[in-house]
Amino acid sequence: MKKLMTFVAVLSLTSIAWAGSDREATVDRMDHAGAVLHEIMAAPDKGIPEEVLEHAKCVAVVPHLLKGGFVFGAENGRGVATCRTATGWSAPAFFTITGGSWGAQIGIEGVDLVMIIQNDRGMKELIGSKFELGGDASAAAGPVGRHASADTDWKLETEVLTYSRARGAFAGLTLTGASIRRDDDSTEAIYGHDVSTGRILRGEVAVPESAHSFLNAVRGAKAQAIASN
Repeated sequence: MKKLMTFVAVLSLTSIAWAGSDREATVDRMDHAGAVLHEIMAAPDKGIPEEVLEHAKCVAVVPHLLKGGFVFGAENGRGVATCRTATGWSAPAFFTITGGSWGAQIGIEGVDLVMIIQNDRGMKELIGSKFELGGDASAAAGPVGRHASADTDWKLETEVLTYSRARGAFAGLTLTGASIRRDDDSTEAIYGHDVSTGRILRGEVAVPESAHSFLNAVRGAKAQAIASN
């Protein structure tokens, strides 16, 4: 009995340690996602155009997505997303991304991925937590610069605009076939219970203190775009 109680106690302590580790890693990911947005928008003439940010329904960031190789599967890529609500930007929702064709990114390590969800259909797919870029939701490389050219089709039927940053270079990314799924571990680590992605992104869940740096970066992205003009 004594050995059994000791074993149970060890398991409990291990579970607490794992939970703490998951939370720390998720908070770190949110901080890095915010830093990625800030650094991208601070680059003169190389950020996401003001018009694209104004039009955005949701913003999603996957920091440090890829780690070398010749055929990318983006396995274990984890990201954070927020959507517009009637009162501002929602609490963050967490997702994983796997698979996909990464355009000309073969051989590059440490790619940061930014996705701008442009319309209600794209937002619906993100809330549904299970969709494929280029399949369930159309995706295209996003325009880069202070302003989006009026003669491009970025604002038409494309649900998701995709961008990548690698080795300091920021550009639109052709990304198709990637699968987006809810990240259950990160969601539980931050919210402590089972809460749906829909409730989070619709603004029905309070913003945790740990998410403010990421959300401040999202709010500040447009201000940085305007300031660069």
